[in-house]
Amino acid sequence: MVQSQRDYASFRTRPARSQYLLEQFRGVLKGKILDVGCYEAPLRELLPQEEYYGIDIVGKPDQVINLEECKQLPFADGSFNSVICIEVLEHINNLHDMFHELFRVSSQDVIVSLPNCWCGARQKVGRGRGEILHYGLPHQKPVDRHKWFFNVSQVVDFFESACPAEYELVDLRVVEKPRSGPLTLIRRFWFSSKAYANRYAHTVFAVYRRKQVQKMAA
Repeated sequence: MVQSQRDYASFRTRPARSQYLLEQFRGVLKGKILDVGCYEAPLRELLPQEEYYGIDIVGKPDQVINLEECKQLPFADGSFNSVICIEVLEHINNLHDMFHELFRVSSQDVIVSLPNCWCGARQKVGRGRGEILHYGLPHQKPVDRHKWFFNVSQVVDFFESACPAEYELVDLRVVEKPRSGPLTLIRRFWFSSKAYANRYAHTVFAVYRRKQVQKMAA
C-alpha cells in the first residue's frame, strides 16, 4: 500500500486547482480523458493535444449529466484512458456508487480528490459564529452544496479501502497551504500527524492505476 505524502499548494480559484492537477499529474492526463464534474472545464484549454470530455449539471460540460440522479455513467466499460473527479463526490448522496463508476469507465488511470471538511469549519464551530461554506441553512435550496462531512483521516482510509481489486493506489497526497514560521513548527510538535492533517490540510488526492497496465509498463 502506497504511503500518503504531504504536499503544499493553495487553490484560491478553480483554475488554480486545475493548474495543480496538470503540473502534478501530467503523465496520467493523456489520451481520452473524462472529467467528471468539470464545471467550466478549465482543463480543456490546458490539455489541447488530448481528447478531453467533460460532464456536469452546470458550467460548460460537453454533456449535461446530473450525477446524483443517474445510476451509472452513460459510457461503456473502459471508454476512457483516464478519468478524473476533482472535489465532486462530496456534493452527491450516491458518492460510493459514483466512485466505483469512475473505475468502470476507465481503461488505465483514475484521479479523484476530496476536501477536508474539518479544515474550513473547525475555527467557526469552535467560536460559535460564522458561515461554513457549502453547509448551513440558506433561504432557498442551493445548487452547490456538500452532502458529506469528513476529515483527512477518513478520506485516506476510504481511498485505501475502496480501491477496486483490479486497480492499485499509486499516489496519495495530503495537500495543505504553504506555511512558514515558528507557528507551524509548534503545531507539528503539539499535534500528532493525523490530528495536524485533520486540522490544517485542505485536500486529499488519490491516483489509481489498473494492474494490467502496471504489468505492461514493467
